[in-house]
Amino acid sequence: MEEILGVYNSMKTRFGFWCLLVGIGTGMISEGAWPSWRGGVAGSGETVDTDLPVKWGPEENVKWRVELPDRGNSTPVIWEDRVFITQPIEAENFRGTMCFDKNDGRLLWKKGVTYEKPERSHRTNPYCSPSPMTDGERVVVSYGSAGLYCYDMEGEELWSRDFGPQDHVWGHGSSPVLHGGLCYFYHGPGKDSKLYALDLASGETVWEFAEPNWKPGERTDGFQGRESEGVIGSFSTPIVVEANGREELVMSFPMEMKAFDPRSGKELWSCAGLNPLVYTSPVADGDTIVAMGGYYGNSIGVKAGGDGDVTDSHRLWQEVRHHGGIGSGVAKDGKLYVQDAGGVVYCVDMETGEEVWKDRLPGKGKSWGSFLLSGDHIYTLSQAGDSVVFEAGPSFKDVALNDIGEQTNSSIAVSDRDLFIRTHEALWCISEDS
Repeated sequence: MEEILGVYNSMKTRFGFWCLLVGIGTGMISEGAWPSWRGGVAGSGETVDTDLPVKWGPEENVKWRVELPDRGNSTPVIWEDRVFITQPIEAENFRGTMCFDKNDGRLLWKKGVTYEKPERSHRTNPYCSPSPMTDGERVVVSYGSAGLYCYDMEGEELWSRDFGPQDHVWGHGSSPVLHGGLCYFYHGPGKDSKLYALDLASGETVWEFAEPNWKPGERTDGFQGRESEGVIGSFSTPIVVEANGREELVMSFPMEMKAFDPRSGKELWSCAGLNPLVYTSPVADGDTIVAMGGYYGNSIGVKAGGDGDVTDSHRLWQEVRHHGGIGSGVAKDGKLYVQDAGGVVYCVDMETGEEVWKDRLPGKGKSWGSFLLSGDHIYTLSQAGDSVVFEAGPSFKDVALNDIGEQTNSSIAVSDRDLFIRTHEALWCISEDS
């Protein structure tokens, strides 16, 4: 009984902290909301819903499916009875946002802008790849070089910001996040990248951090020996953690992880050890944070709560040329679960960096998507559209393999025990109540 109460209180505390992170200055969080990318508990990719579907397919447990006008990589976000996605239409130079009814998939509104200036990106990374963010009154979306836009829940534009061109050979992917009435947005990667804190009501800048213009140097990652070809930049989205009685906004930049005071923007600490290219977002378990570089990059484990350069004092470990992929992992009971881009899943001790186990996922495997944690179950989504559900535990144990047969670079979202999957062709709602 004590063990059961301990688990319950732990989940209640984490859910309460999430409500605090999302709800300060904006009203209480809506039950069943998935308000941003990795929307669950404190942006961790975890949901408090533990009775989710584990079996589905094109004709099984599908509540609805709606066609989309073009491919896209963003993940849906949900508030009450509304589902939002960002959506490009390449042939029309359109970058926009679509809002659907959560109950039946009806399109409620579509708003956006036309942007005809050239903007570089990878062939597999369409425009509008960042996911939306909502607090139940506003929806904030990034259109890259076309700007950051804020709509009300009916699609009326409230404000917009032009931060200038966003120029990187692989495009961009960092999503806006909300904390305490502020919208945090990373305008990068590329030259003159900045992390902004904006007033959610007006869009005005509260503070900003200018990322150093990193120069190519000796590589330890997948570009090792090819310094002149090396790509520099971060596709990370910041998270908020609590350590030593204070809140910290943590972001993975090229070469280092940094923490800021969310309200003032004061830099609290920095930790070196990453490589120049970063794909994933930090993952926290309590005050232990793991950041991973991309393309055989470096990974580091850091204890939050320090001051200044904490490389020597708070860095727990560093692994050079790890096998982390493009999607972000999830943490449970001090273990990090993450997969590489080729479909191999790893369980890593977050305090020591030691590999507990690794195994190849059944099915197609290759993935850009990030993990979803529900109780003891971890949900994956491959580029081919198949999903493996496996257990978080001392060894790999798969629960189910599902396939909807459509290509996707997105991640799974959750609301009221339903799963929402965005593919290049359609938006799906998976439900055992269908």
